[in-house]
Amino acid sequence: MAAMYAVYHGPKGIKAIANRIHRFTQVLAASATAAGHVVENTSFFDTLRIRIGGGLSAADVHACAEASQINLRRIDAQTVGVTLDEAITRAELATLVGIFGGDVAAIDALAAAAAPTTAESAAVPAGLARQSAFLTHPVFNSHHSETEMVRYITQLQNKDLGLINAMIPLGSCTMKLNATTELIPITWPEFSQMHPFAPREQAEGYAHMVRDLEQDLAAITGMDATTVQPNSGAQGEYAGLRAIRAYQKSQGQGHRDVCLVPESAHGTNPASAVMAGLKVVIVKCDERGNLDLADLEAKAVKHADNLSAVMITYPSTFGVFEEGILRAIEIVHGNGGQVYMDGANMNAQVGLTSPGHIGADVCHLNIHKTFAVPHGGGGPGVGPICVKKHLAPFLPGHPELPGAAQRAVGPVSAAPYGSAGVLPVTWSYIKLLGGRGMTEVSKTAILNANYMASRLREHYIVLYTNDKGMCAHEFILDTRPFKKSAGVQALDIAKRLQDYGFHPPTMSWPVPNTIMIEPTESESKDEMDRFCDALIAIRQEIREIEDGAQPLDNNILVNAPHPIAVVSAEKWSRPYSRERAAYPLPYLRERKFWPSVSRIDDAYGDINLMCSCPPLDTYE
Repeated sequence: MAAMYAVYHGPKGIKAIANRIHRFTQVLAASATAAGHVVENTSFFDTLRIRIGGGLSAADVHACAEASQINLRRIDAQTVGVTLDEAITRAELATLVGIFGGDVAAIDALAAAAAPTTAESAAVPAGLARQSAFLTHPVFNSHHSETEMVRYITQLQNKDLGLINAMIPLGSCTMKLNATTELIPITWPEFSQMHPFAPREQAEGYAHMVRDLEQDLAAITGMDATTVQPNSGAQGEYAGLRAIRAYQKSQGQGHRDVCLVPESAHGTNPASAVMAGLKVVIVKCDERGNLDLADLEAKAVKHADNLSAVMITYPSTFGVFEEGILRAIEIVHGNGGQVYMDGANMNAQVGLTSPGHIGADVCHLNIHKTFAVPHGGGGPGVGPICVKKHLAPFLPGHPELPGAAQRAVGPVSAAPYGSAGVLPVTWSYIKLLGGRGMTEVSKTAILNANYMASRLREHYIVLYTNDKGMCAHEFILDTRPFKKSAGVQALDIAKRLQDYGFHPPTMSWPVPNTIMIEPTESESKDEMDRFCDALIAIRQEIREIEDGAQPLDNNILVNAPHPIAVVSAEKWSRPYSRERAAYPLPYLRERKFWPSVSRIDDAYGDINLMCSCPPLDTYE
């Protein structure tokens, strides 16, 4: 959205917006000064700090402003703050001038006298006025009408494979349906235009929704309290570990500073532990992807005097339900530690079990995974943490939260409810599905993963399963043997899947040179079959390389993907037909998503770093 804002307005438009904001701010400053107040900051762009004069107090001004449905910043008994932006109208400016007792009739004269640009304004120090050009790329200087803009956005959309085109089977990322019904409320001004620091009496409905959601999430996770303040799953991990540390300190156990982290953990786990001031000790996993309970117990006993916590992902990062989870929790609790459960894979738990039921003390949730908020570039994440009763007093506090526990740790987010703007999505998801519906979601997600794994097992090695040959909501295909037999790696399979019209699965994680698949509950059997058919066809293409029917260095996989520019090129010298490259299965005749580009150098740039910065001597 920020990028498209810059594309539409371009450098001239953005300068015009900035100049208008500053000109209005100059008018307000001059009006307030003429009315007997003092603008304390002589340098400004869009924000004024005004000390109230004329025998009035800040409370008088606030009362007048609120009567006009305007909130001013509360600084102290005699001072208020005000910030203008591009959305302010001339009528609103006139109302503001009137609130400060200024002469509304003088606005036009003051505007004419104001500096026309920020670069010419005495309120902007000369050294801060930008002289260099910006947004010089043609894209920021080409699309300034609605017609051109919507065509440009559509052009970009056509290059971007989304859920509207095909399933996105990213393992561990839960790329599920973000239903329109759930997304619409976040566009309503009652949610989208609410300032995070608005007076609480103006946000009672919003606060009610947040409390309702926090109670629902606590119930779903089997916990006693929740905060939605963390802005991401990683921030939730950090907040949860801080709560554990604060609790232990309150018990005279502040020396506990060791965190056990399985080697299968998400990378954010050890990073969050270090940020929380903990020392990370890695715990091994067995050949089936489960926690090595003997290693866990040995290290828990070894560090018992200083054990703070263990971080466990359930189901595991390898896509299986840890059969020894109850014993693992017993070991950690028995040695004085707390259990932190990473809720990244909660989509397989809801309604069937819960972190609290299992025995965890704290868990975080990725609501952009399990609870339907768009993932990644689709919107900001939220990583609520849910805790047992003994940890509740140590949830992150905030100056804007009423009755915050005195022992609460400090905020982990600038706003009291974090990325509150997307919370209506999750609230709607829970209310629309209810307990029965969310349980059905978990069952279907697990069923879909096992169905796909069973279809693909004849053609690929499914790396980790339980003793019944079952996975949880995701599974890993071992593609490592193909490197030796055909010179093919997971990367080649991922690229070739683009020719079949699919987004590749998660690649080389948590096991290098494998692919991890998660269908979620959103996909129909037809779509899953289509994806399985593509992978089975690719396996046959690998077999052709193994049998010598295609060369090792110039085959349909190492050359993939095949964009339309390649397939339609005048010359074609590859040892397979254009038709096989572009239409390997019949459904592609009717439903083809063309990749925009072929591969260049894969991960070369990631492992051969080059500094593109100017040399240090240019900073002298």
